[in-house]
Amino acid sequence: MAYIIENANILKDNELSVQSLMVEEDKISAILTHSRKYRLFRMNYEPYIMAPSFVLLNSSISLTQSFQELKQVIKDKFLLKGCTTIFTYIPVSYENELGEKVKKVNTVLMNSPLDYIIGIKIPLRLITPSFIRKCKREKIPAIFVELEEPESLKNIPWGWIREALFPFNCPFIPIISSAKKKEAKPTLSNWKNTMVKEKIPALYEEIEENTPISKYVLNKIGLYPQKSSLMNGTELSYNLYLKSREIKNVDESDLFHYHNGRLVITVHKGKIVRSLNEILFRPGFGEPVIVRTPAFFSL
Repeated sequence: MAYIIENANILKDNELSVQSLMVEEDKISAILTHSRKYRLFRMNYEPYIMAPSFVLLNSSISLTQSFQELKQVIKDKFLLKGCTTIFTYIPVSYENELGEKVKKVNTVLMNSPLDYIIGIKIPLRLITPSFIRKCKREKIPAIFVELEEPESLKNIPWGWIREALFPFNCPFIPIISSAKKKEAKPTLSNWKNTMVKEKIPALYEEIEENTPISKYVLNKIGLYPQKSSLMNGTELSYNLYLKSREIKNVDESDLFHYHNGRLVITVHKGKIVRSLNEILFRPGFGEPVIVRTPAFFSL
């Protein structure tokens, strides 16, 4: 059934704009400037601030925990915080582990009520043309690279790597190992210089875990505007916060960190998954997110 969300105070780019949305089949089919001509059921969102639901990176999803343990983690770390998409990664030490490990994580998360995307974490020595081609065949959307020995960057055949990545071009994302945290700044500077010089699709900073991933990073991975967006043609996934003076001029990250107490509704693909402090847990409602082309959308 089609319906209209009217008087929605939508937070976008740190500003609120009042818009009306036509919804059909759990997607935004149109953003309306004049909604009165449509004879459809209406929902008035004037008392709320509406923002896209969050995508969070969390690398600690266990492959051995029980369903009840997973359920509690998803409630506490994701649903109660307005997240409807989990981004995680698995460590891969050898080329022949890739397919099996991705399959195991898929098996664990297939009972999740949230959508999910799976990347991998590798040591620098695994950046080889054959392994990158295997990642491309598996449609791995992001390759996290642990920079334990950053001086080894100069020994990698980057021309062949660039060729192996094309045309999927999933980004490399740096991770500073615990032993190198004190040297993070020069290590990341060296990483950035190498990626720019060699024209490798990459992020130049680490992604902070358990905090909303920015639009820029989501686009590099290929998730935006598929996720965390309220645009014409996108899925209807959003959070509703009670309006107040304090949250008129904030961004989505501020809502997450400082105004979670005002979060009253979370909707995922058109279905309510959180109402006040009640979680509506739908096992299996989540799906793996298929990335077609990373960094396709022009910001």
